[in-house]
Amino acid sequence: MQNKIEKIRVKSLDGDPVDLMEIYSGKPLLILFFNIQCLGCTGRAIPLAYDCLQEFKNLNVVAIHTAFGKKVVTKDDIINIFTLKELPFPIYLDIENTNYKKFDCEGMPHWILMDKEGNVTRSIFGSQDGSQTRLIYALEELTKEAE
Repeated sequence: MQNKIEKIRVKSLDGDPVDLMEIYSGKPLLILFFNIQCLGCTGRAIPLAYDCLQEFKNLNVVAIHTAFGKKVVTKDDIINIFTLKELPFPIYLDIENTNYKKFDCEGMPHWILMDKEGNVTRSIFGSQDGSQTRLIYALEELTKEAE
């Protein structure tokens, strides 16, 4: 499934434009597309993303909040889903679902794995056991190749 991504334009939680490919190139990247109203996202996917960050030291992990409809989500809304009121990894905003559509996400949560050159290597939908197992196997393979 290798297709090279040149740019991933998002906004920081403070509203500043950011290109993730400028910041996170050179190491494999795990992107979690999520929504704070999705219980699978907040209850399983975000904790799993944090575990992946701890386990795979040669991996960048980021999350992109994607909202549907007209509800505006603030930085405080996102920070408030965390018990310690701090972000466990960088979180960005996908304004108008541009990246959600670009990566053909199937729903929430959706995982995108990229190699250190910016090629998409896997796209995985879901947060239940089967999806988690596929994600871990793919990360083991991806990070082994990056060493």
